[in-house]
Formats: sequence, structure tokens, C-alpha cells
Amino acid sequence: MTTHWETAIHSLSHIKVTSNPNNEPVTITGGHDRLRCIGVGTDAAVFQHLDVPRYAFKLYADEKAPKIKIEEKVYSMIGDSPFFSTCYAAYDTFLVLSYEEGVTLFDCILQGIRIPPQVVSDVEEAREYVRGKGLNPRDIHLKNILMKDGRAKIIDVSEYILPGNDFRWEHLKRGYEEYYHLIEGKAVPFWLVETVRKWYNQWNSSYDEFMKIILKFTSFKRD
Repeated sequence: MTTHWETAIHSLSHIKVTSNPNNEPVTITGGHDRLRCIGVGTDAAVFQHLDVPRYAFKLYADEKAPKIKIEEKVYSMIGDSPFFSTCYAAYDTFLVLSYEEGVTLFDCILQGIRIPPQVVSDVEEAREYVRGKGLNPRDIHLKNILMKDGRAKIIDVSEYILPGNDFRWEHLKRGYEEYYHLIEGKAVPFWLVETVRKWYNQWNSSYDEFMKIILKFTSFKRD
């Protein structure tokens, strides 16, 4: 039986996704006039097809393709949850997911869109939910959280079977609680957000030391 999303498969064959070193976003080559890119990560890029807009197609770099089956399994374990996308199918190079409306928290920071406390509470609840499914909620960062109508949805679960805590969410949550009021409602320049992101990825000391550097580097002052 033909599925609704098969309309997009031929179009996706015109796209090539290549990973980059140092945890940098993937490179996209090629294109198709019925596809639009709606997200770029370090392993894959996500596209929406104009003829089947209710689906999102997560197209992986060839060398990252083994993660497809892993992510499919994680979605299966998560099941039906308002905090996560639905995975409909897995192919050799891409996943078929539900398209989720909203703006990433990364873009909220760039555009000065207010992030209410409910979003943080939703992520906390989502993490507890997946722990109850035997998974390990990690790799949760600004680009992996969508906000719509003041509520959160997490859009990348590929690392939930890995062990250990990367503390990315804990640091974000603490940063929100202690420092977000300094930038709330203000658009933060892209170069500054990217600089902080890259420094964080390379940092090997404590959160407190990291924030001292950031506050010294920027014009923000804690009340």
C-alpha cells in the first residue's frame, strides 16, 4: 500500500547531507523545489515536502546512517507523548516524522521571543516521562526544543540510549533560572549566541567558571 509520504522520496534523492568535524552542523548539497529545509543538526538535516506538509523527513549523512534504526527504536519506546514527535517509518537514509510547528529556543533567543517558565517545566516532565520508559534523556539543547503557544516539544531523541549525563539541560535550566532575566525580550546577536555555543562545547571546567567568562565577555550584568 502506498503511503502518503512516498511522494517525497524521489525529491529527497536530490539532496546530499555530509557531516563535519568538531560537532559542527552538516553540509547540504543539491536541492528540490518541493522541499524546504526546516532544521540542521550535526548528524542530519530535516526537510518538509510542500505536497505532504504534515511530515518531516530527517535525512542523515551517510556516515551517520546507523543512527536511523537507533532513533526509530527510541521513538517506539517513547510511544505516544505530547512532548515528542511521532516516527512513522525508517528508510536507509531518513526517518519519517510528524511535522511539528513552533520556533526553536535557539531562535527565540535570536529574535527576543519570551520563553515562559512553562517551557522549562514541560522539558522536565518530558525527561521524567522517558526515564519511565527506560531511556536516558540527554543532548537536550536550544536547537532541540520547539516552543508553540508557550509549550515545549523535544525534536531529537537520537542519544537517549547512550549512558551518562552530559548536563546540557541542567546547565540550560540553571542558566534560565539565574540569568535569563538579563536578556528576556531582547534579541541576542547570532555571533554572540554562536560564540557561547562553541565555547560551551569546548569547555572542560565547571558551569560556574564558564558563566564567569561569559558575563565578563558580554555586557550583561547579574542583578
